[in-house]
Amino acid sequence: MQLVSETRPQVKRDRLLRRHEVEAATGLACSTLYLLMRRGEFPRSFKITPRCVAWQEAAVLQWVQDRIAASEGGAACPA
Repeated sequence: MQLVSETRPQVKRDRLLRRHEVEAATGLACSTLYLLMRRGEFPRSFKITPRCVAWQEAAVLQWVQDRIAASEGGAACPA
């Protein structure tokens, strides 16, 4: 018997975060999120429906970890 997972390539699991979840995870206000995205300093959102955007959880959490690492290393955060 062959399992389905053996016949299909592995797909990386990643949650989609809505804006309020991104605000909660980062502590940033909506206007700051969009400002940082415009500057290229925050992961871009993408449309999941015509009226709904989301962010990849892994990208947002990586951004948070990068900020923590930068502050612990004494480097100034670019944001």
